[in-house]
Amino acid sequence: MSNRIQQLFQKKNKNILSVFCTAGFPKINDLETILVELQKNGVDMVEIGMPFSDPTADGPVIQYSNTIAINNGMMLKVLFEQLKNIRDKINIPLVLMGYFNPVYQYGIDKFLQDAHACGIDGIIIPDLPMYEYESMYKSKFEQFGLQNIFLVTPQTSDERIRKIDELTNSFIYIVSSNAITGGNTAIKQSQENYFERVLKMPLKNPTLIGFGIKDKSTFNTACQYAHGAIIGTAFINAIDSSNDIKESISNFITSIYL
Repeated sequence: MSNRIQQLFQKKNKNILSVFCTAGFPKINDLETILVELQKNGVDMVEIGMPFSDPTADGPVIQYSNTIAINNGMMLKVLFEQLKNIRDKINIPLVLMGYFNPVYQYGIDKFLQDAHACGIDGIIIPDLPMYEYESMYKSKFEQFGLQNIFLVTPQTSDERIRKIDELTNSFIYIVSSNAITGGNTAIKQSQENYFERVLKMPLKNPTLIGFGIKDKSTFNTACQYAHGAIIGTAFINAIDSSNDIKESISNFITSIYL
């Protein structure tokens, strides 16, 4: 049986918009409202960031959102409690993204079991090595019907990308550069060459491009080389200090899609 992520890509094979939000940001109980509004405004998939005190791949904005969320009291136990009945309202794919340390401390089996019980579709753990996943955790992910989503960077060899493709049953996350999230520059020619290289590889899984996708222009460029793109930092900025989070979300998504 295909999972929700596969179903999304079967139904829509281009211009897929995935949005990243940090659980517990801006306020501790905002997640459900954010998910409902993103779905209502036509977002195809949401990545929910699990706050961590040392998010090494993230730029200052997402680090800031992590700090606020942790200070608000967000932790995995609270997150799973908030997501317990989310499938009553949300039918788009949901992915949890975070670092291995808090997942390990929570307990891998319990984490996967709780994620499955909430209707989570995929997990992104950037600092979980591929060999560890394959040898220690792959069977557990499969047991709970959860897709492990790998990141590839400009430094990832073709051989490794093919191996990732073999191990994947959802999509491959193409990191646009070796930098941290939230870069402010336009997409460079060197990045486009890298996207082109991956595009030309005969991969069985679809791809989404993330890191530095922030507006209509960068979203459209990314969509020329992949099935869609992921926006994080720009969205966090859009809802930070918002007086009307629903309106802020609507305005932001409209600015990408129109």
